[in-house]
Amino acid sequence: MNRIAGFVATMLLASPVLAFDGWHQISATVIPSGTSSWDYIEFDPGTKHLFIGHRKEGLQVYDPATKTVIKTIAGSPACSANGATLMAEFDLAIVNCEDGNIIPFKLSTLDASAPIKLGTGIDTSHYDPVTKRILVNMDPNKDDTTDAIVLEAPSLKQLGSVHVPSGKMEGAAPDGQGHMFVAARDVGKTFKIDMRSLKLVAEYVVPGCEGTTGLAIDTANARVFLGCRTNPAGTSKPAFGVFDANSGKPIYLAEIGGGNDGVAYDAELKRIFLTNGVGAVLNVFEQISPDSYRPVETLGTRAAVKVVAMDHAAKLLYSMTAEGSADASKKINLSVSPFYANTFTPNTFTILVYGR
Repeated sequence: MNRIAGFVATMLLASPVLAFDGWHQISATVIPSGTSSWDYIEFDPGTKHLFIGHRKEGLQVYDPATKTVIKTIAGSPACSANGATLMAEFDLAIVNCEDGNIIPFKLSTLDASAPIKLGTGIDTSHYDPVTKRILVNMDPNKDDTTDAIVLEAPSLKQLGSVHVPSGKMEGAAPDGQGHMFVAARDVGKTFKIDMRSLKLVAEYVVPGCEGTTGLAIDTANARVFLGCRTNPAGTSKPAFGVFDANSGKPIYLAEIGGGNDGVAYDAELKRIFLTNGVGAVLNVFEQISPDSYRPVETLGTRAAVKVVAMDHAAKLLYSMTAEGSADASKKINLSVSPFYANTFTPNTFTILVYGR
């Protein structure tokens, strides 16, 4: 090896840009469960509780310290809990119910109030701390559009709605300026909603990043991170996409595992995490600068590990899964996979923790 080649090889080996983080599964805790499916997960840094939308088994409150479910929010099994939206500044949270109700409860005591009916069905909702308003992903209209309801916090009074040209509103995050960025899976776009005027003010596309589902934002640098599945024709690959929140300019695109639902960003680590339930992998990317990204590693997880919540102080990632089968005699969600599980084995529901 000549002197120049040896120097280059040494620099490549020593460079922190090429460092391997070593993310791995720290624990897997099985909790008592029936056959219900699940959706969103949230972590509350104040109480250090996990809130798990376990649908017909309700909104389960999990304590990572004791590795137990300490409570199921009252009324949430009957409403089929899809997840929770947390508003710690008001000691308030709401259960997002598949039957179109929300159930308010206190984060400190976990005591619930009476359900509030908003419509025929709810997927999830998103809180904007700047405007103190909540955007609710309602069931779509017959023409595959959605009238997303906007609530005031903490009163939960309805302020109006925003008409969105999508029947599959998915992940969303506030930009710190009074806007909400929302992924729309069926149209492969990201919508920018003004939470003050209740108007859709912009729409963005990252070419090659279609089936937009998971979403997170780097508010300091105005960068939007997308987890994308494929387009309806199946001609695009699952992808991680980045664009400028101010201009909409696409910045980065890379392939990820199939079936993304979750995206998390940690500003201290400069890491973006994407959970992909069909591919059963956790993709980790580094933000070198606002306009430069690279893959760090891809961790093998388990089938149906599709969503993620992060304890940013402890640098831990949380998700869940269960042993599942695609029962051909029942309806299968073909938009995700022809083999997507629709039946789950009792007492296999597992809370997973990942770290370094």
